[in-house]
Amino acid sequence: MRLRTNISVFAALALNLAWLSGASAASCGHTAAGFEAWKQDFADEARAQGIGAEGIDALMATHYASATISADRGQHGFNQSLQQFLAKRGGNVIIARGKTLIKSRADLFASIEHHYGVPPGPLLAIWGMETGFGAVHGDQNMLSSIASLAYDCRRTDYFTDQLYAALKLVDRGKFSAQTRGSMHGEVGQTQFMPKTVLEYGVGDLETPQGALESTANYLKAHGWVAGEGYQPGEPNYAAIQAWNAATVYEQAIAYIGQRIDEQ
Repeated sequence: MRLRTNISVFAALALNLAWLSGASAASCGHTAAGFEAWKQDFADEARAQGIGAEGIDALMATHYASATISADRGQHGFNQSLQQFLAKRGGNVIIARGKTLIKSRADLFASIEHHYGVPPGPLLAIWGMETGFGAVHGDQNMLSSIASLAYDCRRTDYFTDQLYAALKLVDRGKFSAQTRGSMHGEVGQTQFMPKTVLEYGVGDLETPQGALESTANYLKAHGWVAGEGYQPGEPNYAAIQAWNAATVYEQAIAYIGQRIDEQ
Protein backbone atom coordinates (compact mmCIF):
# COMPACT_ATOMS: atom_id res chain seq x y z
CA MET A 1 0.00 0.00 0.00
CA ARG A 2 2.79 2.44 0.90
CA LEU A 3 4.60 1.67 -2.37
CA ARG A 4 1.49 2.23 -4.49
CA THR A 5 0.74 5.50 -2.66
CA ASN A 6 4.26 6.78 -3.27
CA ILE A 7 4.03 5.87 -6.94
CA SER A 8 0.79 7.82 -7.19
CA VAL A 9 2.31 10.82 -5.45
CA PHE A 10 5.37 10.80 -7.69
CA ALA A 11 3.24 10.43 -10.81
CA ALA A 12 1.09 13.37 -9.81
CA LEU A 13 4.18 15.45 -9.02
CA ALA A 14 5.69 14.62 -12.40
CA LEU A 15 2.50 15.65 -14.17
CA ASN A 16 2.35 18.91 -12.22
CA LEU A 17 5.98 19.69 -13.02
CA ALA A 18 5.43 18.95 -16.69
CA TRP A 19 2.38 21.19 -16.74
CA LEU A 20 4.22 23.99 -14.98
CA SER A 21 7.16 23.68 -17.36
CA GLY A 22 4.95 23.92 -20.40
CA ALA A 23 2.79 26.66 -18.95
CA SER A 24 5.68 28.89 -17.95
CA ALA A 25 7.64 28.82 -21.21
CA ALA A 26 7.26 32.04 -23.17
CA SER A 27 6.98 31.24 -26.88
CA CYS A 28 9.53 32.79 -29.22
CA GLY A 29 8.49 34.48 -32.47
CA HIS A 30 9.74 35.65 -35.85
CA THR A 31 7.80 38.92 -36.16
CA ALA A 32 6.68 41.77 -33.94
CA ALA A 33 3.15 40.37 -33.80
CA GLY A 34 3.64 38.19 -30.73
CA PHE A 35 6.02 40.40 -28.78
CA GLU A 36 3.52 41.99 -26.38
CA ALA A 37 2.00 38.62 -25.45
CA TRP A 38 5.50 37.18 -25.05
CA LYS A 39 6.38 39.95 -22.59
CA GLN A 40 3.43 38.99 -20.39
CA ASP A 41 4.55 35.35 -20.32
CA PHE A 42 8.19 36.26 -19.80
CA ALA A 43 7.24 38.54 -16.91
CA ASP A 44 5.77 35.54 -15.10
CA GLU A 45 8.99 33.60 -15.68
CA ALA A 46 11.06 36.56 -14.51
CA ARG A 47 9.08 36.87 -11.27
CA ALA A 48 9.72 33.17 -10.66
CA GLN A 49 13.43 33.91 -11.11
CA GLY A 50 13.28 36.56 -8.39
CA ILE A 51 13.06 39.65 -10.59
CA GLY A 52 11.44 42.50 -8.67
CA ALA A 53 8.88 45.15 -9.54
CA GLU A 54 11.36 47.60 -11.06
CA GLY A 55 12.77 44.96 -13.39
CA ILE A 56 9.29 43.83 -14.44
CA ASP A 57 8.18 47.42 -15.08
CA ALA A 58 11.26 47.98 -17.23
CA LEU A 59 10.55 44.79 -19.17
CA MET A 60 6.97 45.83 -19.84
CA ALA A 61 8.18 49.21 -21.14
CA THR A 62 10.30 47.60 -23.87
CA HIS A 63 9.38 47.76 -27.54
CA TYR A 64 10.14 45.40 -30.41
CA ALA A 65 13.51 46.58 -31.73
CA SER A 66 13.18 46.02 -35.48
CA ALA A 67 16.61 47.50 -36.22
CA THR A 68 18.28 45.10 -33.80
CA ILE A 69 16.52 42.07 -35.27
CA SER A 70 17.45 43.11 -38.82
CA ALA A 71 21.06 43.65 -37.81
CA ASP A 72 21.22 40.29 -36.03
CA ARG A 73 19.75 38.37 -38.95
CA GLY A 74 22.11 40.12 -41.36
CA GLN A 75 25.19 39.51 -39.24
CA HIS A 76 28.12 37.81 -40.95
CA GLY A 77 31.38 36.45 -39.60
CA PHE A 78 34.75 38.13 -40.05
CA ASN A 79 36.22 36.92 -43.36
CA GLN A 80 39.18 39.27 -43.50
CA SER A 81 42.90 38.84 -43.07
CA LEU A 82 44.50 40.47 -40.04
CA GLN A 83 45.90 43.28 -42.16
CA GLN A 84 42.51 43.93 -43.80
CA PHE A 85 40.82 43.92 -40.41
CA LEU A 86 43.39 46.31 -38.92
CA ALA A 87 43.00 48.68 -41.84
CA LYS A 88 39.21 48.67 -41.51
CA ARG A 89 39.35 49.20 -37.74
CA GLY A 90 42.03 51.88 -37.89
CA GLY A 91 44.71 49.83 -36.18
CA ASN A 92 47.47 52.42 -36.62
CA VAL A 93 45.28 55.16 -35.17
CA ILE A 94 44.44 52.97 -32.16
CA ILE A 95 48.13 52.21 -31.61
CA ALA A 96 49.11 55.88 -31.77
CA ARG A 97 46.30 56.98 -29.45
CA GLY A 98 47.05 54.09 -27.10
CA LYS A 99 50.68 55.12 -26.73
CA THR A 100 49.51 58.61 -25.77
CA LEU A 101 46.93 57.34 -23.28
CA ILE A 102 49.48 55.14 -21.50
CA LYS A 103 51.35 58.32 -20.60
CA SER A 104 48.39 60.56 -19.83
CA ARG A 105 46.67 57.90 -17.68
CA ALA A 106 49.79 56.28 -16.27
CA ASP A 107 48.46 56.11 -12.70
CA LEU A 108 45.25 54.36 -13.78
CA PHE A 109 47.07 51.73 -15.85
CA ALA A 110 49.63 51.16 -13.12
CA SER A 111 46.83 50.58 -10.60
CA ILE A 112 45.00 48.18 -12.93
CA GLU A 113 48.13 46.17 -13.64
CA HIS A 114 48.91 46.01 -9.92
CA HIS A 115 45.43 44.69 -9.04
CA TYR A 116 44.67 42.50 -12.06
CA GLY A 117 48.03 41.73 -13.65
CA VAL A 118 46.90 42.98 -17.07
CA PRO A 119 49.20 45.45 -18.87
CA PRO A 120 47.85 48.51 -20.71
CA GLY A 121 48.28 47.24 -24.29
CA PRO A 122 45.47 44.71 -24.60
CA LEU A 123 43.10 46.90 -22.58
CA LEU A 124 43.76 49.85 -24.89
CA ALA A 125 43.38 47.59 -27.93
CA ILE A 126 39.97 46.45 -26.72
CA TRP A 127 38.91 49.96 -25.70
CA GLY A 128 39.98 51.40 -29.05
CA MET A 129 38.39 48.71 -31.20
CA GLU A 130 35.14 48.45 -29.26
CA THR A 131 34.22 52.14 -28.98
CA GLY A 132 37.06 54.30 -30.31
CA PHE A 133 38.12 54.97 -26.70
CA GLY A 134 34.59 55.79 -25.62
CA ALA A 135 33.66 57.99 -28.58
CA VAL A 136 30.93 55.72 -29.99
CA HIS A 137 29.14 53.05 -28.00
CA GLY A 138 25.58 52.85 -29.22
CA ASP A 139 22.32 54.70 -28.87
CA GLN A 140 19.77 51.87 -28.81
CA ASN A 141 17.43 51.15 -25.93
CA MET A 142 19.41 48.36 -24.26
CA LEU A 143 16.49 46.49 -22.73
CA SER A 144 14.41 46.62 -25.90
CA SER A 145 17.32 45.21 -27.89
CA ILE A 146 17.92 42.38 -25.42
CA ALA A 147 14.22 41.59 -24.99
CA SER A 148 13.65 41.50 -28.76
CA LEU A 149 16.56 39.10 -29.21
CA ALA A 150 15.33 36.92 -26.33
CA TYR A 151 11.91 36.79 -28.02
CA ASP A 152 13.34 36.07 -31.48
CA CYS A 153 13.66 32.35 -32.20
CA ARG A 154 17.22 32.47 -33.55
CA ARG A 155 19.22 32.68 -30.30
CA THR A 156 16.57 32.59 -27.61
CA ASP A 157 18.52 30.77 -24.90
CA TYR A 158 21.57 33.03 -25.05
CA PHE A 159 19.61 36.26 -24.96
CA THR A 160 17.16 34.98 -22.35
CA ASP A 161 20.13 34.69 -19.98
CA GLN A 162 21.19 38.20 -20.96
CA LEU A 163 17.70 39.54 -20.33
CA TYR A 164 17.51 38.00 -16.86
CA ALA A 165 20.87 39.59 -16.06
CA ALA A 166 19.73 42.96 -17.38
CA LEU A 167 16.54 42.88 -15.30
CA LYS A 168 18.52 41.96 -12.18
CA LEU A 169 20.74 44.96 -12.85
CA VAL A 170 17.65 47.17 -13.16
CA ASP A 171 16.50 45.92 -9.76
CA ARG A 172 19.92 46.80 -8.35
CA GLY A 173 19.83 50.30 -9.81
CA LYS A 174 22.70 49.64 -12.23
CA PHE A 175 20.49 49.86 -15.34
CA SER A 176 17.16 51.52 -16.03
CA ALA A 177 14.46 51.34 -18.67
CA GLN A 178 16.29 54.19 -20.43
CA THR A 179 19.79 52.68 -20.51
CA ARG A 180 21.35 53.02 -23.95
CA GLY A 181 23.58 50.46 -25.62
CA SER A 182 24.71 49.09 -28.95
CA MET A 183 22.63 47.07 -31.38
CA HIS A 184 22.79 43.78 -29.45
CA GLY A 185 22.56 45.34 -25.99
CA GLU A 186 26.27 45.89 -25.32
CA VAL A 187 26.93 48.70 -22.87
CA GLY A 188 29.83 50.81 -21.68
CA GLN A 189 33.14 51.89 -23.12
CA THR A 190 34.35 48.33 -23.70
CA GLN A 191 30.91 46.94 -24.61
CA PHE A 192 29.88 44.44 -21.95
CA MET A 193 26.78 42.30 -22.33
CA PRO A 194 24.46 42.44 -19.28
CA LYS A 195 25.46 39.02 -17.94
CA THR A 196 29.12 40.03 -18.19
CA VAL A 197 28.35 43.25 -16.30
CA LEU A 198 26.64 41.21 -13.60
CA GLU A 199 29.58 38.83 -13.26
CA TYR A 200 32.62 41.05 -13.86
CA GLY A 201 31.54 44.69 -13.82
CA VAL A 202 33.57 47.03 -11.60
CA GLY A 203 32.29 50.57 -11.09
CA ASP A 204 30.68 52.62 -13.86
CA LEU A 205 31.30 51.08 -17.29
CA GLU A 206 30.47 54.39 -18.95
CA THR A 207 33.72 55.82 -17.50
CA PRO A 208 37.24 54.87 -18.65
CA GLN A 209 38.22 53.67 -15.18
CA GLY A 210 35.16 51.48 -14.70
CA ALA A 211 35.34 50.05 -18.22
CA LEU A 212 39.06 49.29 -18.09
CA GLU A 213 38.95 47.81 -14.60
CA SER A 214 35.99 45.65 -15.60
CA THR A 215 37.80 44.46 -18.72
CA ALA A 216 40.91 43.61 -16.71
CA ASN A 217 38.73 41.81 -14.16
CA TYR A 218 37.16 39.78 -16.98
CA LEU A 219 40.53 38.81 -18.43
CA LYS A 220 41.90 37.85 -15.02
CA ALA A 221 38.82 35.71 -14.34
CA HIS A 222 39.45 33.94 -17.65
CA GLY A 223 42.96 32.89 -16.73
CA TRP A 224 45.17 35.92 -17.25
CA VAL A 225 48.51 35.41 -15.46
CA ALA A 226 50.54 38.48 -14.51
CA GLY A 227 53.85 38.74 -16.33
CA GLU A 228 53.07 36.14 -19.00
CA GLY A 229 52.82 36.88 -22.72
CA TYR A 230 49.58 37.33 -24.64
CA GLN A 231 50.55 36.62 -28.24
CA PRO A 232 49.18 33.52 -30.04
CA GLY A 233 50.64 30.44 -28.38
CA GLU A 234 51.49 32.28 -25.15
CA PRO A 235 49.66 31.65 -21.83
CA ASN A 236 47.45 34.75 -21.79
CA TYR A 237 46.19 34.42 -25.36
CA ALA A 238 43.43 32.12 -24.08
CA ALA A 239 42.00 34.98 -22.01
CA ILE A 240 41.90 37.15 -25.14
CA GLN A 241 40.12 34.31 -26.96
CA ALA A 242 37.49 34.34 -24.21
CA TRP A 243 36.82 38.01 -24.98
CA ASN A 244 35.86 37.47 -28.62
CA ALA A 245 35.32 34.27 -30.59
CA ALA A 246 36.44 35.73 -33.94
CA THR A 247 40.02 34.65 -34.66
CA VAL A 248 40.95 37.83 -36.51
CA TYR A 249 39.60 39.96 -33.65
CA GLU A 250 41.70 38.02 -31.15
CA GLN A 251 44.77 38.46 -33.34
CA ALA A 252 44.09 42.18 -33.62
CA ILE A 253 43.91 42.61 -29.84
CA ALA A 254 47.23 40.79 -29.45
CA TYR A 255 48.92 42.71 -32.27
CA ILE A 256 47.69 46.19 -31.31
CA GLY A 257 48.31 45.52 -27.63
CA GLN A 258 51.90 44.48 -28.23
CA ARG A 259 52.60 47.53 -30.42
CA ILE A 260 51.21 49.81 -27.69
CA ASP A 261 53.10 48.09 -24.89
CA GLU A 262 56.38 48.37 -26.81
CA GLN A 263 56.32 52.14 -26.40
